[in-house]
Amino acid sequence: MTRAILLACTAVLLVAARREREPEYRPTPPPPAPPAAANGAIFQPQYGYAPLTSGQRAAQVGDVITIVLVERTQGSSQSTSNTNREGSLSLTPPTTGPLSFFRPSDVAMGGGNEFQGRGQTGQANSLTGELTVTVEEVLPNGTMRVRGEKRLRINRGNEAIRLSGIVRPGDLTSDNRVASTRIADARIDYLGRGEIARSSRMGWLQRFFNILSPF
Repeated sequence: MTRAILLACTAVLLVAARREREPEYRPTPPPPAPPAAANGAIFQPQYGYAPLTSGQRAAQVGDVITIVLVERTQGSSQSTSNTNREGSLSLTPPTTGPLSFFRPSDVAMGGGNEFQGRGQTGQANSLTGELTVTVEEVLPNGTMRVRGEKRLRINRGNEAIRLSGIVRPGDLTSDNRVASTRIADARIDYLGRGEIARSSRMGWLQRFFNILSPF
């Protein structure tokens, strides 16, 4: 029984590790070289030709680009609401007839409703560093779709930074660097696994009761 439990736990860990490595962030290899053209010319533009004005900037599938992470976001929101409503109703009963036994206090009604609420929230995020990615696709207008990830294992925790987006060749520096704020349709994921990441998360049983709790 104990052996079966250990095998099940091992299988779960292997599945989790396999899920962590997503294929969409794997390095893109460069395309194979085309066959040699039998035209007798020395200059062959299909073999990675790049003009002197562009230097060694990335321009083809499989080239590497260094992304400088300079993400800083800050937001705040505040709202206040206050409502007040009052109403009253009073009737004077007749002094004669079958309803003369009612007193004025018996047919007087009043009500009130008051609500006051206030909410405030704030959030600030910062991400700095560098990440080298590869060119996945060169679009018809010259922009490049890039993707890549960096995986770190520090002490008892695993950290992974994943990035994908579209880079314009004009934003590249001479050493193939570009700021993350210049990436279009950017997707940046910062993931953490290990003892430290688990200790900062709520337990599954507590999350379950939070779903059921109406408060």
